[in-house]
Amino acid sequence: MVTDYKKIDLFGKTLIQKVDVTAPFEFAFPESNQACFLYMLQGELDYQSNTDQLHIPNKHSLLLNCIHSGKQIQSNKSANKGEIIIITFHPDVLKKIYEKGLPLLLQSNTTISNQSKTIINNDFLIHKYIESLLFYFENPSLVNDEILVLKLKEIVLLLSQTQDVTTIQVILSQLFSPTSYTFKKIIEANLFTQSSVEELAQKTNLSTSSFKREFKKLYNDSPASYIKNKKLEKAAALLLISEERITDIAFDCGFNDPANFTKSFHDKYHMSPSNYRINQTKKQ
Repeated sequence: MVTDYKKIDLFGKTLIQKVDVTAPFEFAFPESNQACFLYMLQGELDYQSNTDQLHIPNKHSLLLNCIHSGKQIQSNKSANKGEIIIITFHPDVLKKIYEKGLPLLLQSNTTISNQSKTIINNDFLIHKYIESLLFYFENPSLVNDEILVLKLKEIVLLLSQTQDVTTIQVILSQLFSPTSYTFKKIIEANLFTQSSVEELAQKTNLSTSSFKREFKKLYNDSPASYIKNKKLEKAAALLLISEERITDIAFDCGFNDPANFTKSFHDKYHMSPSNYRINQTKKQ
C-alpha cells in the first residue's frame, strides 16, 4: 500500500518522486520512452518484469528503462515499510538542459546490447545526493527550475562516475535511439500479456481504428487474430519443452481463462493441449 506520495516536476514532466509504502504493495511503471533511477532509502523490494525478477536491498538502487511494458516494484513481506526516491529521465528534458550536446553518459554505446536494467551498489556521494533531495520535499517553496536542472545534471554526473557506468550508459543512451520505441517493439513486448486491443492502441498513442489499420499494414492480419496465434504457438512449444501444468502455461502465454485457451488451442491444432503434449512427445 502506498502511504504517502509526493512529486516534483521540471518543464511539465515528473522529475523526482518520493513514495512511502507498506507491504504488500505494487508500483507499476508506465510504458514510455523514459528511464528511472530508483533509490531504496528505507526497506527493500523486488523488481518484477515480464521476463525476470531482481531483489533491491536497502541503500541500493535500480536503473531501468521503461520502453517495454510490465515493469513494477513490489513487496509482499508483512509489515515491511519502504521509502523510495525515483528520478525520471525524459529525453526531451535532457535535450533541453544539454543544448550544446549530450554528455558521454547519454551518448550511444554498443558495448552491451539489449540491456534494460541494472542494480547499483551506491557509493557515499549518491547517498548524500538522495538525502539532499529530501530537503526540497520538506521545503517545496524553495524549489525552482534552475535548482532542478542542477540536481538532474548532478545525478547524471554521479552515475557517470560509478563502477557500473558502461551498463548505465547503454540504458540511458537507448532513450535517444530512433528505433528504440517503435510500433513493432511495443507489439512484441506485449504479445504474451493480457492487454486488450484498446490498451495496445493507447500504448502506441493511436486511436483504436488507427492502431488496427497500422497493425494490418505491418502484419497483414487483425490484432486479435495475430496475437492469439502467437500465444498459441508459444503454448504449443511450451507443452513440448516444459513440464508445467497446462493452466500455468495458459497464463504464461497471456490467456486469463483456461477454458478459452483449451477451445482456442483445439480450434488451431485440432486436439486438446493435453493430447497435443502426449502425441507430439511420442513422435520425438
